Amino acid sequence: MDNSKVRSQGFEENTMALLDSSGIKDSRDIHDDRIAFLEAVRWSYLDCDSNRPPSWNMYDATFKMLRGSKSLELVIASFQLLTELNKKFPRTYLLNEVEYPDIFVNNEAWSPFVLGTEGIHVEGSKITTDLLDPAGFASLVDGIAQDFNHTGFELGIEPLQNMLLFQYLVEVLEADFITRQILYKESLNWILFRESMLNMLLGSRKIHHKNLVKTCMAIIIRRSYHQILEEDCKISTDEFNVPLATALKEVKRKMNIDMKKFLTLIMDLDLVRRQADSLGATSRIDGTRSSALEIILDELTYNIHDLSPFLMAFSEPKWKLEVILQYLSKYCMKASVRTRRANIPNEITVDSVLSNFSTTVNAKTIAKKISSGIFQMLLAHLFQACLSIQEDNCTDNSTKKTGNTLSEISKKFVFAIQNLRETEEGLEIVSFVKEALFTATLLAGKIGNDDMLIQ
Repeated sequence: MDNSKVRSQGFEENTMALLDSSGIKDSRDIHDDRIAFLEAVRWSYLDCDSNRPPSWNMYDATFKMLRGSKSLELVIASFQLLTELNKKFPRTYLLNEVEYPDIFVNNEAWSPFVLGTEGIHVEGSKITTDLLDPAGFASLVDGIAQDFNHTGFELGIEPLQNMLLFQYLVEVLEADFITRQILYKESLNWILFRESMLNMLLGSRKIHHKNLVKTCMAIIIRRSYHQILEEDCKISTDEFNVPLATALKEVKRKMNIDMKKFLTLIMDLDLVRRQADSLGATSRIDGTRSSALEIILDELTYNIHDLSPFLMAFSEPKWKLEVILQYLSKYCMKASVRTRRANIPNEITVDSVLSNFSTTVNAKTIAKKISSGIFQMLLAHLFQACLSIQEDNCTDNSTKKTGNTLSEISKKFVFAIQNLRETEEGLEIVSFVKEALFTATLLAGKIGNDDMLIQ
């Protein structure tokens, strides 16, 4: 055994000894030892630029603090340490990125998930149940949703732990996913994603995929309703534990971003899988499940009151555009014809959707199916998604979804809103639609003629 391994083992033994609380009765001393442990791991593997990740036991001890500690300081410190270690020592990474890129997955490395096996992880003679299997992950999301359904959060450490844990898990899933996505763009090898952590998580029989997507939607919608920050104010004014209240407030604000990121990852995976299906690359072992897009559309169709808050909160332009186009196609487009050669519906574009509102007669016919107010809201979100895609300089298929120049889209949007207004006397133009309409008139060069539309 070389000297570096001996020193490494010695450091691990000394560091892990800090967690041995036998004979220590003072809770403050135990707390200080745990802080010292986290600082030692940070110093050795992050500050000293080590090429080796911490041992499995060190990772696991840090993860247990995130999940089980009752100390705010320990929860925050363990979360930050795990997040930074995930960035420096990813479980999945690329080799030979420049010449012949290939993927490497360190299956022996510690992971917060238990995937592909039943329920527990065995390290030597130790059995760890703190790691999350698919059922545990679904339970975590359900718990967060229950917290969000309350009028305000109860001031306690557990809601904070759940949200930070979810944020960390999504970062782990994202790191694994993006690495595979880079290589997939060149190879179109479905196996890369079949073996991804996200696909194994969603494909487990222990998880109800449809319920998981619906729960993620519910959290996003609920957070949209609370943008007024009324419940945040209730949390922040608690005079008994200001640090915890402040942490809850900040993490809760971040929760919506984390949930949208997770939902977007699922939709990206569905897109790859659909492409693999069209290439004949999938098989029976891949199973079947409804796409997240289909589930979202069904939920928004049957719960139309959730349509506006969901679109206000779900800001990822590519998928927001797709959700709106597919939703509008139910009312604006004739059913597409599927052929034996292509099991894919005719392409729907922003231009083709807006063309349905090109005359007052057409707009009135379509508006009877829901209401002019809902259609104007949908078209405003559609236009805003187009703007976001333009600003982000997207080069993927989302740019093809517009079907025309931004100037022409702007003109058609202005005419569509004008025609919708004529279908319903006294139709109120809400502020969000006014803002979109103002921008469209500027881009279309029509501000002089059409500023009456934003009165």
